[in-house]
Amino acid sequence: MANILYLSYDGLTDPLGQSQILPYIEGLSKKGHKFSLISFEKPERFKEGKRRIEKRCAAANIDWHPLEYTKNPPVLSTLYDIDKLHKKSEELHNKENFALVHCRSYITSLVGLRLKENNKLPFIFDMRGFWADERVDGKIWNLSNPVYKSIYRYFKKKERKFLEKADAVVSLTEAGKSEIENWFNNDPIFGGNENYYNYDRAAAVLKKTTIIPCATDLNHFDFTRISTNKRKWLGAVYGIDTDREYLGYVGSLGTWYMAEEMLALYHHLLQSRPKLRFLILSHDNLDKLREKADKRGIPRSFLVQIAAERKDVPALMSMMAASVFFILPAYSKKASSPTKQGELMAMGIPVICNDNVGDTGTIVRKYNSGYVNTDFNSVDFQKISDNWDEIIHLNPENIRHGAEDYFSLEKGIEAYRRIYERILDNQAIDA
Repeated sequence: MANILYLSYDGLTDPLGQSQILPYIEGLSKKGHKFSLISFEKPERFKEGKRRIEKRCAAANIDWHPLEYTKNPPVLSTLYDIDKLHKKSEELHNKENFALVHCRSYITSLVGLRLKENNKLPFIFDMRGFWADERVDGKIWNLSNPVYKSIYRYFKKKERKFLEKADAVVSLTEAGKSEIENWFNNDPIFGGNENYYNYDRAAAVLKKTTIIPCATDLNHFDFTRISTNKRKWLGAVYGIDTDREYLGYVGSLGTWYMAEEMLALYHHLLQSRPKLRFLILSHDNLDKLREKADKRGIPRSFLVQIAAERKDVPALMSMMAASVFFILPAYSKKASSPTKQGELMAMGIPVICNDNVGDTGTIVRKYNSGYVNTDFNSVDFQKISDNWDEIIHLNPENIRHGAEDYFSLEKGIEAYRRIYERILDNQAIDA
């Protein structure tokens, strides 16, 4: 049994923490590892969810150390949190003598790298995406501002150190792993240029990099558990017609999701399917989307929004003939693994998505689980319309088998277990 320090800048009381952090650690705890977990919690969510998370951690023998997330002022607040994290990590390591530190994303890896350099503690760089590039693509860091340009270059240099110094690297996607290889080929920060390829350094990083996509709770998202009576009952509760055909969308419509393009697709489908409605399961304010629907002449009643509780989401999803998610194909999205893809596939629902976002298109093609769109104009939308009947009649069992094969939580847990064991075995040999 190994004593492991797990660092997360995301909170366990956040929805992401409950779906993409805790399930892994609970599973790894069952395999014999002992975890001390430091996370940063947002005050309102912490107040609401503290007791629930404490119970889950206690049941899994996880030693949880929540720290308060500092929101403002920008930059300085993050520096303050990094300092808090480093002090707490050192304090716990002096007490527990950890065998390794597992760092989720970049902020925590700053501390993980210091622990490796100062205490010879092996560390895992669990990337979760190209964080620095996401800040630029998401217009959070404006590189015309010297401050943000300096911060960006700082993190890109640290990114290289994380990749080279980590004992293991985890990427969400094959596309992200391939892009890392490109960095060593042509990015000066990584020592590469058009005339020189850092083959040895690249090979060493790629050898220790494992692909683990965002996992899906296959028990929660399972269409075989949804009865007709349950669908009808929920339809009555939420006031929707369960016999109507729906194009569906699940989740937030924030920075990366191309809401207007998805609305344009729905508008195009509506021309030949006037009874089709757009079912949107989201807690977001959709006023702007409704205004755009007005401009297209789409009645607001055709956009059926439900801010559902998580327990009701699978049954509501089962009413969708097909689902759509268009994600901005920005550079940083090469490393992204949309959680909703696995959830939709687990429900046997065909997905209509765009290419050049992580491995999304590759997965759809591999498992014949939907339709991959190449552009966002009327010609491409007509192709989807022409193939609509074929798309919505794809075999739901085959689609779910794809989710079981690719997005299984158990497979993800086993992949992390193998990473831990390899690091621990190497430590034993070195000792």
